[in-house]
Amino acid sequence: MSKLKLLLISAVIGLLGTFLFNGVTDDEELQKDIAEKILRFHVIANSNLDEDQALKLKVKDAVVDYIAPYLTETMSLDETKSVINSHKDNILAVANNVVRENGYDYNVTASITTCYFPIKSYGDITLPAGDYEAFRIEIGEASGKNWWCILYPPLCFVDVSYGIVPDSSKLLLQNILDEQEYNAITEASDTEYSFRFLTFLKSLFR
Repeated sequence: MSKLKLLLISAVIGLLGTFLFNGVTDDEELQKDIAEKILRFHVIANSNLDEDQALKLKVKDAVVDYIAPYLTETMSLDETKSVINSHKDNILAVANNVVRENGYDYNVTASITTCYFPIKSYGDITLPAGDYEAFRIEIGEASGKNWWCILYPPLCFVDVSYGIVPDSSKLLLQNILDEQEYNAITEASDTEYSFRFLTFLKSLFR
């Protein structure tokens, strides 16, 4: 192969690498911007055994029922976190009661914390992988699959059993996200593939 062809191939590879790296960087910035504006809610099961997963959902239902009356659509992110923190002891009591009533002695913890999450979908909303602030309830060893939703804005209180978040709830997201951020997490047909592809590319450049 001639030196000219080698140079051309090297140039093309270099341009492609730059293009892909910029795509990864843009995706990271988008994720960070979204993460600054929302609060996730996770309930993590003791294990992936059927009974532990069923208990997780019972805890989730009880906690959501308890906290729903205290959270309104007009609250800010900081106000939401303040409400959660002020009710944390009661939330723990609710969760512990469910655990005990179902015959388990698992320890339950709860806190607002920041940690890494993989790509996750809630109904037809998909959040990219990255660090997020979340209110996390951990049951027992907390080594099982988790249930999650978006606590701010308050999307946890809508029915997504058919895989679709109601438009009225999506409007809450539109009020706090810019157009690019909103479109990125609600365009379900391409979003998850795009985020997974860019996450893969990100790993190549580490």
